[in-house]
Amino acid sequence: MSDVALPIPERSALWRSFKRHPSAVVAAGIVALIAAGAVLAPLLASQNPFDPASLELANSLLPPVWIDGGEARFLLGSDDQGRDMFSALLYGSRISLIVGLAAVAFSALLGVAVGLLAGYAGGWLDAVLMRLADVQLTFPAILIALMVDGFVRAALPAAVHEGIALYVLIFSIGIADWPQYARVVRAGTAVQKTLGYVAAARVMGVGPSRIVLRHILPNVLSAVFVLATLGFTSAIIAEATLSFLGVGMPPTSPSLGTLIRIGNDFLFSGEWWITLFPSLTLVGLALGVNVLGDWLRDALNPRLRT
Repeated sequence: MSDVALPIPERSALWRSFKRHPSAVVAAGIVALIAAGAVLAPLLASQNPFDPASLELANSLLPPVWIDGGEARFLLGSDDQGRDMFSALLYGSRISLIVGLAAVAFSALLGVAVGLLAGYAGGWLDAVLMRLADVQLTFPAILIALMVDGFVRAALPAAVHEGIALYVLIFSIGIADWPQYARVVRAGTAVQKTLGYVAAARVMGVGPSRIVLRHILPNVLSAVFVLATLGFTSAIIAEATLSFLGVGMPPTSPSLGTLIRIGNDFLFSGEWWITLFPSLTLVGLALGVNVLGDWLRDALNPRLRT
């Protein structure tokens, strides 16, 4: 039988494995630092970059504090709107993290539900659902996200779209990634349902929904966790790409991608800090999560445990 939570010995082994991998420890520290800054943004930021009343154009394009012309209250300089770059990074990271986490949660829930249904039911339903997933996988995720965003923009007025831009972004990224979860969960479910404990549960009169949720699902979750960790990186990069292309978050609510796009216009005029610091933050976040995902994949693989 299976348990939803990892047994104590397995959790201890996972912790020991984590401590033995310096790269995973460093990556966790980077991700934790960025996440803490995003959560504590209202306390750490010197201004709210989303509030136009707090911005002054007289403070625009100031260099970082260690360069001549910089000011102490603008530690990393300012952008063309007079936004403090350090404050913008904190709030921009918050948006990127929200989009990444929500998009991964949405795609994982949808993909896991489809995978469990297809793998356990089998037959024509399995064939239909998996062919649907195969068809969607032929389209690049970013193209699907652009199509969804374009449809919403065409259907709704600009003012309405700007108000729900965050939710549109989450949906467009999440709906593009569910087939990966569905295929992994479907394969695991097809294997688990042939094992003895499932047959024993059927003999005891346990219903299909209880078998799937209480017994099969916990045994396929480890693969979902690894896929979600790596999918989180893809989600924040997709958000940055869409925002860079101008179809993500509006300039009044800048994410890391929006800040990079804004800074790109000033890169060759000498204001390099506007695009450099958001780019470094995005790279650090994506690299840290990727390294953690690689470690988690190896740590949960029984063939690689020592």
